[in-house]
Amino acid sequence: MDCISILAQASQTAAETQAKPQIVPIDLIYNQITSLSWHQAVIAISFGVVYLLYGWRIFRVLAVISFALLGLCGGMWAGRQFNNEFLGGGIGLVVLAILSVPLIRWAISILGAAAGGIITAGVWYAFKLPEEYIWAGGLVGVVAGGMISFIIFKIAVMLFSSLGGAAIMVTGVLALLHHYPPTTEQIHELIYTENWFLPLVLIVPTLVGVFLQNKFVKNSAEWSV
Repeated sequence: MDCISILAQASQTAAETQAKPQIVPIDLIYNQITSLSWHQAVIAISFGVVYLLYGWRIFRVLAVISFALLGLCGGMWAGRQFNNEFLGGGIGLVVLAILSVPLIRWAISILGAAAGGIITAGVWYAFKLPEEYIWAGGLVGVVAGGMISFIIFKIAVMLFSSLGGAAIMVTGVLALLHHYPPTTEQIHELIYTENWFLPLVLIVPTLVGVFLQNKFVKNSAEWSV
């Protein structure tokens, strides 16, 4: 009877663990990676590299696009409450895109703060700290990134464009590795079992992008904010 009770309790615990919602959306990230075809992955890598290295040249356009997408997501969520997701998404997209043009410096500083939050939240996740408090790790980066972005505007430009480019590029690279049979299982295992993997492959290219963009900006006399 004791063995049966232990097995029943173990099964219940396992079921509760599986039913527990993911705080870090690993399933969503993995599905985004595996949904890309190989030629889409190549395009993502190409665009991501340009974004990573030369985002500082088109940062205004990138900021408007980023806020338009934020408006789209927020509008779709709001529209869902009124059973009109399409209309809500359209209104949100247009409103935030228009607002971000005259408030471009504020928009970019907010994106820089968000990038800082993503980086520190990634570090929190990499060190296997409690996921339910990952918002605390992200908040540290938001505050630090926001302060730096509002004080040194160029840092905000380089930070958000480097992170965005790194995310797109890494997604493409992992998608290609997923399509290569010898590494398909390894990619799945690394993403789901090794907390350090995703933050590492995102943060390292981001830091490289910030370093290189800083050099490019210094050598570009015509660039201004």
